[in-house]
This record gives sequence, C-alpha cells and structure tokens, in this order.
Amino acid sequence: QVQLVESGGGLVQAGGSLRLSCVGAGSPFTYNLMGWYRQAPGKQRELVATLLSSGSRNYADSVKGRFTISGDFAKNAVYLQMNMLKPEDTAIYYCHGLRLGVGYWGQGTQVTVSS
Repeated sequence: QVQLVESGGGLVQAGGSLRLSCVGAGSPFTYNLMGWYRQAPGKQRELVATLLSSGSRNYADSVKGRFTISGDFAKNAVYLQMNMLKPEDTAIYYCHGLRLGVGYWGQGTQVTVSS
C-alpha cells in the first residue's frame, strides 16, 4: 500500500520555525513531483510549495521568502522548512506526491501558530 507519512507539525509562536517531513512508504516507484498543501478551518485546501524531480520549485505567494521546500526523490522524501511563521499559517499540512498523473496524499500534520 502506497503511503505518505508526515511528521514535524506542532504548536509554535509567531515568528518561530518548524520543519515538516514526509516520507513515502510502500511505493514501488519514485514520484515525479512532491509537495505540500494546507487546509485551514473553513477554507479550501491550497498549494504551499511543490518540487519537481528536476529541481524546479514553486511557492504560493503567501509563503515566498519564508518557506523552503527540499527533497530526496530517491527516498520519496520531501521537507518543508517554515520560518517566520504567522498565525495565518495555522492549518493542517498535507504531503502530496504525483506519479504519471496519479496523486497520493498523506494524512496531514497540524501546524498551529499562536500570536
């Protein structure tokens, strides 16, 4: 069974940092794209950052300059370093992997930023 498992969420004060990790398990393949999405209460899930196996990165405007995505596609792993966190970054963060048009999701990890 293909699984993406996130870790690293938690409670942090505004201005603080967190590092999220996601590792794929059970997949006989490597992903073409991995990334992070988030969903705040009452809002739709939104893209945070993506990373292509080519190394190309894409960020939501709201996190540019504060978040950094990195990964190791050989290990089906992706990371999100989040600095200068704001209360509006509070959400459940989901890891996403894409392979030949088929998407896979992790269960999510809660990030809460207090003011």
